Amino acid sequence: MSDNEIRTRLAPSPTGDPHVGTAYQALFDYVWARKNGGRFILRIEDTDRGRSTRESEDAIIRSLKWLGLEWDEGPDVGGPFGPYRQSERLDIYQEHVRMLIAEGHAYPCFCSRERLAEVREERQRTGAGSGYDRKCRDIPAEEALRRVEAGEEFTVRMKVPLEGKCRFTDLLRGEIEKDWASIDDQVILKADGFPTYHLAVVVDDHLMRITHIIRGEEWINSVPKHVLLYDYFGWEPPVFCHLPLLRNSDRSKLSKRKNPVSIDWYRKTGILPEALLNFLGMMGWHLSDEKEKFSVADMMENFQLEDVTLGGPVFDLDKLKWLNGRYIREDFTTEELMDRLVEWGLNRDHFRRILEICRGRMTSLSDWGDLTGHFFTGRIQYETGQLLMKDLDETGTCEVLQIVLWELEAIPVFSRDPIYSMFRELSEKLGMKLRDLTAPLYVAVTGREVSTPLFDTMEILGGDVTRMRIRNAMDALGGLSGKQLKRLERRYVSGGTDEREAD
Repeated sequence: MSDNEIRTRLAPSPTGDPHVGTAYQALFDYVWARKNGGRFILRIEDTDRGRSTRESEDAIIRSLKWLGLEWDEGPDVGGPFGPYRQSERLDIYQEHVRMLIAEGHAYPCFCSRERLAEVREERQRTGAGSGYDRKCRDIPAEEALRRVEAGEEFTVRMKVPLEGKCRFTDLLRGEIEKDWASIDDQVILKADGFPTYHLAVVVDDHLMRITHIIRGEEWINSVPKHVLLYDYFGWEPPVFCHLPLLRNSDRSKLSKRKNPVSIDWYRKTGILPEALLNFLGMMGWHLSDEKEKFSVADMMENFQLEDVTLGGPVFDLDKLKWLNGRYIREDFTTEELMDRLVEWGLNRDHFRRILEICRGRMTSLSDWGDLTGHFFTGRIQYETGQLLMKDLDETGTCEVLQIVLWELEAIPVFSRDPIYSMFRELSEKLGMKLRDLTAPLYVAVTGREVSTPLFDTMEILGGDVTRMRIRNAMDALGGLSGKQLKRLERRYVSGGTDEREAD
């Protein structure tokens, strides 16, 4: 390994479905490393103990491999700077926190959650911002040590300068500056001994010798905290390059309410990996001749980081489908396309799972097509009236469907039994009969009022496709306004899911 080797990294959090934004970032990290003969690293940032799951990590790895973005170092392949899961690096982070405290750059904070909430409310009321009031910053070191050794619960905060400006350079935007007074004394070690993102990302990027941090622009506001940590440790910061965010057609940040965001959704609905990578490349870069169809190899040959465009790229699903159609028509022989179809959904394992749940409804082999079409289509067709729940109008039905979405998102393993248990418990919580709750779900998921067993069907389709079909059903019913959604979320969080409020 040479001292000037280019090293990039992808560091996703395994807290849900693998996000298409992760693939977007991974593509640019991968291309830059490969173009320069460097190394591309996968690191799993799983310090969110409440939300991180190994199932999500497996899904991320599976999706990136489907795209063909192979890494040189990572949790599954090892490497010289492992472990590559943050949850396995706690001793490293705690050692660096002790270094910061010893140098006077960090301090234990003994404030309770209740006090912090009170301080936040008071500061917001007086217009002083919502940050921490630094009560524990000037506790003498001896007193702080005594309280720690006595077993008092604490976090660790980094000291941020009280005046002056932080200046750093982004490769695409030039010099950026931010007042230190606008930045809080950031928690870097939580009470459970786990690091926060800001500490872990700096320590890991340095120890793993990352030379270029290529990530979304939503992280720009965090860079001053990171630059300060690099300075405290006496390390040279890497090159920062923040990609423009993927956006919906209304220029808002790409979100699952308006577009499919799971990589698995694109795989399961028949988008080719070559087309998806091509499309994501177009989101931040283009060939000099404006050619829209290009390969990853074309990118590696022609790409320069400085050529990334900053205009907010609109994620146009119709454009992706058009591009995907070109690949289908132009890049495969009939035999090759047959192989892709078999790999996608016409394979024995997939057929077997479907056959097991539909054979009881078959009276002839020709029933297969009629019974199973919803497993092989991207868009379900139905009459809107079929989606209405018993005794509920469009808004009421959308509210229940939204609650179903939240409950499905909370299922750690998306399989039949947990799905069934969720619906049974939710029907009791809502005061509804189970069949009344699931009736419109049959239509939303399969296009029919009577079809293959619902919970088994959901398992085979997977969480991403299932949830997208429910969102499509909500859109068909008119959906919920932002105000309605926020009000419903407050009731849902407080447990009042069975109460309805007028607009």
